[in-house]
Amino acid sequence: MLFALAAAIPFGLSDYDTNLVARFLAMGIVALGIVLTWGHGGILSLGQGVFFGLGGYAIAMHIKLADLAEGEIPDFMQWSGRTALPFWWEPFHSPVFALAAALVGPALVAALFAWAVFHRRVSGTYFALITQALALAFATLIISRQDVTGGFNGLTNFTSIFGFLFAGPGMASALYWITLGALALSWLGLRWLLGSRFGTVLRAARDGENRVRFLGYDPVPFKVAAFALAAMLSGLGGALFTLNAGVISPALIGVAPSIEMVVWVAIGGRTSLGGAIFGALAVNLARDAISSSFPEGWLYVMGALFILVVTLFPQGLAGLLSSRSGKRGENPA
Repeated sequence: MLFALAAAIPFGLSDYDTNLVARFLAMGIVALGIVLTWGHGGILSLGQGVFFGLGGYAIAMHIKLADLAEGEIPDFMQWSGRTALPFWWEPFHSPVFALAAALVGPALVAALFAWAVFHRRVSGTYFALITQALALAFATLIISRQDVTGGFNGLTNFTSIFGFLFAGPGMASALYWITLGALALSWLGLRWLLGSRFGTVLRAARDGENRVRFLGYDPVPFKVAAFALAAMLSGLGGALFTLNAGVISPALIGVAPSIEMVVWVAIGGRTSLGGAIFGALAVNLARDAISSSFPEGWLYVMGALFILVVTLFPQGLAGLLSSRSGKRGENPA
């Protein structure tokens, strides 16, 4: 039903509102990854903004280079006094490389990080704090290297992607359908994965890691794979958000945004894929509505919502609806 309502959006809303919902659908992809790691793997990450940013910056770097003439460099590099393009920007002239970097890059970084941490059996609060520090370090790095990253302002002023103008007719609708399709495929893929043996072992490791080891399973590869897949989804969400919003900046990838991503899932239901999507949409729509009238009031509202859900509805809105309908157990949908 949620996807049916989403499919009707372009036919009933303006291009601006359609674009706004598309951004929130991209965030829903990020929320799906958090369900996989936190809800079904017991891995609470407060640094998903890092992987969101890697995906967003990868696609933005290509866009910034695509419309430049031979030998030109992006505008913010000129303002910073650079005269040549950094060597590691060169591969992003290729759209194929940029797309691969937006997906594989976050997954590879996450896999290496997770293997190093989980191999030492670091988990729980310690893992959450490490990922939070990672988000802070990444945002600080982006801000400090303004000459190659755009600094605090990030990358913006996009004109076209793959030869199509962002301001062209039908572009908002096209990006919306691409984003909705990516969200639907991600939902279907995770639904299948969580219903497989992989999902069973992942949940077993969440509930009793030592018992899983006693039964002959090494939980580390399962946790690493889950964390890497969640990072890939965050990278995909970041790339699609950047295309729809026309900007990627440190303000979207630091500690506070990473915590907000967890709040979306907590409110929607950390074990429910559909609940996480609904949570991402509902919270972001509420933020847009409230912050427009009360810019400083949104943080208080979000904090109150999080406390309310955690104390009264620990399984989120999806768990509340499930209990009322008489269902029992976890439903990966």
